[in-house]
Amino acid sequence: MPRRTAAHPEIADSRTASPLFSTWRVGTPERQGAVVEAIAATWESRPWPAEGLLGYYVYAGRDGTTLLHHSRWTSEEEYEKFVVAHRQDRVDEIDDAVPGIERIGLGRYRRYRSVARSAADRRVPGCVVIVEVEFDGPDPERQRAWVDAVVEALESEPNPQPGGISAHFHLSTDGTKVLNYAEWESAQAHIEAMAAPGEGIGSPTPQWERVRTYPGVRRSTVGRFSYVWGLVPE
Repeated sequence: MPRRTAAHPEIADSRTASPLFSTWRVGTPERQGAVVEAIAATWESRPWPAEGLLGYYVYAGRDGTTLLHHSRWTSEEEYEKFVVAHRQDRVDEIDDAVPGIERIGLGRYRRYRSVARSAADRRVPGCVVIVEVEFDGPDPERQRAWVDAVVEALESEPNPQPGGISAHFHLSTDGTKVLNYAEWESAQAHIEAMAAPGEGIGSPTPQWERVRTYPGVRRSTVGRFSYVWGLVPE
């Protein structure tokens, strides 16, 4: 059976070959809470569905209207088996409890690189910031090159924001997106960093200028989330 945990997921766990992210639009803070309760009731009433599922984690959007779902799989094939055998009955029960959920989409990724302020940093994230960058077409080499440019900018930053804890860069399997799972001390720390004089996060260095003017970037989005809980196998 599933075991509920308050511990944040180990994003850099090498066993996770297929990290998946999806967003649900639920409408209001009240419905947000009701959907979280429905997810817990549905999952905790059933056996753990697959050996290849290392953990399933739920986050509440700070806007009060969305939920982020993150699951860690040993392979994409294990997820596909889950879809065939177990997914639909869970979806149906949750929808019966809270009708009208809009499932925006599922993103399939591979983690590429992670950057932490310090290996000794034991701060518990108070906010998870999801930054998604979309390019104008599939290009795995460009995905990696863009992340490398961001990491270089972060590591050469003369005035690092004190509230940042770590950044975990994921490449979409279709070659078109990069997702940064960034852990911050608090939502307010990220808000203050974004509102910093100049360009916000990132000093006016050549490295950051390269990131800001990188060719082929179609758009980027930023979402702030509060971790609710995770489910892991007993």
